[in-house]
Amino acid sequence: MKDISKERLGTGKCRRRTPSIAVIFGKLLAVLFIASLLMLPVSLQPQASDTAIYLDPKQPIEVRVDDLMSRMTLKEKVGQLNLPCVYVDQLGKSIPEKMEACKRFAAGTYTDEIGPGSGFFTLADTILHEGTEQQVEYFNALQKIALTQTRLKIPLLEDEEGTHGAMFPGATVFPEGLALGSTFDMPLVQSVYAASAQEARTVGIHVLSTLVLELDRDPRMGRNEEAYTEDPYLGSRIAEAIVLGAQGSNIDAPDRVVALMTDFPTQSEPFAGLERGAVGLSERSLRRDVLPPWVSAITKHGALGVMAGYPDIEDIPTHASEKWLNDVLRQELGFKGIVTSEGDGFATLIYEGIVPTQKEAGALALRAGVDLNITYEPAYMGPLIESVHEGRIPMALVDRAVRRVLELKFRLGLFEHPYVDLDHAKQEMHSSAHQKLALDAAREGVVLLRNEGPLLPLKKDVKSIAVIGPNADNADNLFGDYSPMVVPQHVATILDGIKAKVSPATHMLYAKGCNVDDQDKSGFQRAVQAAKGADVAIVVVGEQSRREGAEGQPPPTDGEGYDVANFDLTGVQEDLVKAIQATGTPTVVVLINGRPLSTRWEAQHIPAIVEAWEPGEQGAAAVADVIFGDYNPSGRLAITIPRGVGQLPAYYNYPPSKTYWVKGGWTHTEGYVDMPGTPLYPFGYGLSYTQFQYGNLHIQPAEIYNQGNFQVTVDVENIGKRPGVDTVQLYSHQRFTPVATPVKQLRGFERIALAPGEKKTVKFTLGPEDLQLLNRDMHWVVVPGTFDILVGRSSEDISVKGTLEVKAPALSMSEE
Repeated sequence: MKDISKERLGTGKCRRRTPSIAVIFGKLLAVLFIASLLMLPVSLQPQASDTAIYLDPKQPIEVRVDDLMSRMTLKEKVGQLNLPCVYVDQLGKSIPEKMEACKRFAAGTYTDEIGPGSGFFTLADTILHEGTEQQVEYFNALQKIALTQTRLKIPLLEDEEGTHGAMFPGATVFPEGLALGSTFDMPLVQSVYAASAQEARTVGIHVLSTLVLELDRDPRMGRNEEAYTEDPYLGSRIAEAIVLGAQGSNIDAPDRVVALMTDFPTQSEPFAGLERGAVGLSERSLRRDVLPPWVSAITKHGALGVMAGYPDIEDIPTHASEKWLNDVLRQELGFKGIVTSEGDGFATLIYEGIVPTQKEAGALALRAGVDLNITYEPAYMGPLIESVHEGRIPMALVDRAVRRVLELKFRLGLFEHPYVDLDHAKQEMHSSAHQKLALDAAREGVVLLRNEGPLLPLKKDVKSIAVIGPNADNADNLFGDYSPMVVPQHVATILDGIKAKVSPATHMLYAKGCNVDDQDKSGFQRAVQAAKGADVAIVVVGEQSRREGAEGQPPPTDGEGYDVANFDLTGVQEDLVKAIQATGTPTVVVLINGRPLSTRWEAQHIPAIVEAWEPGEQGAAAVADVIFGDYNPSGRLAITIPRGVGQLPAYYNYPPSKTYWVKGGWTHTEGYVDMPGTPLYPFGYGLSYTQFQYGNLHIQPAEIYNQGNFQVTVDVENIGKRPGVDTVQLYSHQRFTPVATPVKQLRGFERIALAPGEKKTVKFTLGPEDLQLLNRDMHWVVVPGTFDILVGRSSEDISVKGTLEVKAPALSMSEE
């Protein structure tokens, strides 16, 4: 607002002047005019000055945005392009410093470079550790500052990580990544993100980020523990479940948030498997394998948030790629929301050698379509304003980004409902229903990899159990990356979970044995003695998770920035397993890990192996439920587990040329000289405590035109002695195509619960989208031909097969 005080007062001194007759007459007319207005009906009186159009909820959002933008200065507009992560040092180095800095940033007084900020990223997790009351009161206080201490009263947008639940103290910590993917349970996944959204919104958070749509096709990269699967079809179903759960159809609802997907178009399969490495995938691979989950989330279900990726794609860093952020994302996919930078994402344009400065990086990123700066990079601060004044950046590009941010704030209803209610927040946060949901998700994500004998389930009245291993009495490693800095709720360890299951008469022995990542074997002797004195040994090994703020933790072996060159157990963990197995005591190995582990020796020598992934706060109870038979394991691998890192890429839907080696093209070997070409455990694999039998496959009709639908039915029977859940998987492959296509592709799955002796018919309905391929001209088409329809319990365990004939429709006379 222009300061007119000095213009009115000049030097600040006033001289008395005798008013002229003209002045007196003018004042008299003004009084008479005001009096006449007061006599008019209320509806005809002018609107009060504080009821600007953009503050009127009855106006269309587009009109409100236009009105608000017409009132904004350039500094105020650029302020709305900044949503900094509160962990950055620019906002202070201590919690008190950051709390004060955030208040000033919201008011627009923290820096004179820009106007009031748009909001904050990771605020609650970084500085609000005292619980729900503090979180609600502080977020409300920030909103009050924005609404009462700034000129335009624009409410704040609050964003938080949401990989496996809203990431702030007190929120429910659900399983992460591959644990959720391995459930193959889309209603469950939707419920998890609905609960996460509810907990976030109830304290004043409006966006959940790091909802990963990247395929997990190179798990060497540590941050791939956040991803759910290697498969485009399963990834697409997970994407739609996330959006429906978190965002729903009405984001101004008090229990919904913006679903912000990570990282577009991908950062998986980077160069050498290293963080931020360039992605060398062809455009065909990107469109065929990488984009389907994004299409499902955005085109089909309207996701409103996207984070630009770190890597360069086709030799152009994503933060500067107009092709991917504008042409593909917005024009092709129809994206209508906001694109945020990655943390320090503008710097990628500098270290990739595209531009020398943040100022130039900001110009390229704004043109490409990055709307919000989530760290504190100069690219979208003072240097951006300079570029506009210098004519380097057209004002229209600034307005484009600001419009997207403001539209989202209006759609969220923040101008009408900026505050949250403390009593409601206390009622919803970490509720018993959410804790039960976390337990259900953890149990369904457990995959039983091996069960010879069968050794499992164990009896609860076993006389003695030895619980051994670095992850046996470690609760932090159950969480995974991007879990809250502070977890105030009690979280049981695997040791606790086992103690809670067994009979009071059972003798429990515990020995850590070793750490996750060092070479110290000094604890082996105690571990071996514990195993020798027990009827069964449970050895809990795996990985050390990255957790910001977790005190006293050794260095991580998994998580963002912690990439690996092999998938073997780190340190001396495998030596510990071998030492316990050598005692002759029946041994169960439990894996706590975010990526596949190549446990080749264990797969040959250990009778029972339980893959628990990173199962969250209820992981201990879930693992104990499986081990002691209170839950029949139903998890199926959402990723292939290779024998070694040298097999990468190891995903099941490989090109047909690989078949030559995997199936023994040369007589002297099947795969590599030093190991088979087949994986340790295939995609879709998982054992149960019961057995299932498939039969009676029908395809109706058996012949269709290329735009037709068809149904596949198969009978599934539980032929074991326990109730169980099986995941029926349908794959397809077309014979003889104009371009090479994967050897098989998942096209449907269904979880089915069966009592002993019960039989049910599972039905799949498929159509053109399930039969199409990307042709030589990069168009999705259905090519007439013969399709193999394969149904079974994993990508390799195919129980029944059939064929479908697809033909082209007859040409009409005019077409001929």
